Amino acid sequence: MVTVEEVRAFASRLPRTTEVLVYDRVKFRVGQIVYVAFSRDETEMGFAFPKEEREMLVESEPEKFLMPTGGDLRWNWVVARVDALDADEMRELVLDAWRMVVPKKVAASVPDPGAVRSEP
Repeated sequence: MVTVEEVRAFASRLPRTTEVLVYDRVKFRVGQIVYVAFSRDETEMGFAFPKEEREMLVESEPEKFLMPTGGDLRWNWVVARVDALDADEMRELVLDAWRMVVPKKVAASVPDPGAVRSEP
């Protein structure tokens, strides 16, 4: 099971990322664009994901992924159950979501999750 602290430790090392608390929800963003957000109870993690691929993702692992609800359907967004994610999968999802919101040149600076350096 992944925790908010693990996501924070990974996401905070991605260039241009800031963390905000909005209505008791932890969110990670680049500028004003949110690429990862947790539910208030931290059991679900929403993240940027291509709209055209999300239905296939949810259908492939419905115990792990959910469609967004309400107004979030209009965004490139999908939701994961935190208790169903492992650390490697979380890093891959967060990195891919981050790549969707940064300029291509910045995205290319981090080739894979292992390239994100930990703090000394």
